[in-house]
Amino acid sequence: MIAAMERRQVLLYALSIAFGVLLGLGLPGLAGFLEHAITPVLMALLYATFLAIPFSQVLKSLRDWRFLGLILALNFVAGPVVVWLVTRPLAAEQSLLVGALFVLLCPCVDYVIVFAGLAGGDTKRLLSVTPVLMGAQMLLLPFYLWLFAGPSVVGAVEFGPFLEAFLLFIVVPLAAAIATQGVARRSAVARGWESGVAAAMVPLMMATLAVVVASQIAQVSTQVRRLWIVVPVFVAFALIMLAVALVCARVVRMDVAGARALAFSAVTRNSLVVLPLVLALPAQFALAPLVVVTQTLVELVLMVTLVRILPRWGSQPW
Repeated sequence: MIAAMERRQVLLYALSIAFGVLLGLGLPGLAGFLEHAITPVLMALLYATFLAIPFSQVLKSLRDWRFLGLILALNFVAGPVVVWLVTRPLAAEQSLLVGALFVLLCPCVDYVIVFAGLAGGDTKRLLSVTPVLMGAQMLLLPFYLWLFAGPSVVGAVEFGPFLEAFLLFIVVPLAAAIATQGVARRSAVARGWESGVAAAMVPLMMATLAVVVASQIAQVSTQVRRLWIVVPVFVAFALIMLAVALVCARVVRMDVAGARALAFSAVTRNSLVVLPLVLALPAQFALAPLVVVTQTLVELVLMVTLVRILPRWGSQPW
């Protein structure tokens, strides 16, 4: 059964998203409960992902200066330029613009590792640069918000949720995975647990997709007439960044696994971490959280599609 689920994982992920849509629209009263379930489900998924990574090789990956430099340039030099270009249609609607800027300016540091791994990307290198990406976006987000939206937006932001999300989604599951690997070298029971968690990867991803979609879809549906304009913005950003990442990978002669990791990092955004920041904004930005949620829904569909397509491009993804 596990082997069958792994062979059909992309189809199962698409069905999970569809189930989340039906559940969220059919039982909107569950949204609050499901929203609270996002954090533990995502932590479990990341724990399983980290458990499959040989940490003895992670420090070696951090010394790959070419990969580190390219991923920083993609996300914090090329990315903001693309963000500015694609968000021009939202300039007249400040609430929509602010929501889009928040989510598009922050590269993902959590489930991007999962999706990249499913597509054959280098998860070790992605994991090694996660603290750098998190720190860089905390430092640079205020600057880019000031540049693109003005000082009033920067003054309304509380950055505490960044630290909380880093602890919950990176530090805790990472520490648990390292501890499990250490015990598994000496204990048959721990090795059995490790194998069981590895076998649960597909169900955990299915649960995460369904919970995230079901918890947010009802809110989005109430404002669909105002939110439709942000969908092509998010799709355009993803397609442009995918092309930029693959071209840059070719220019520097990046290996295939590294190129796929770069592609997913360039496309995937930090929506689950950014959402608490946007929820804390003043009332005039009331639509901004729904913009972030819409980006999450669009991105999940794009990620499932990319997991299916990118490996089919073979050894030369460009």
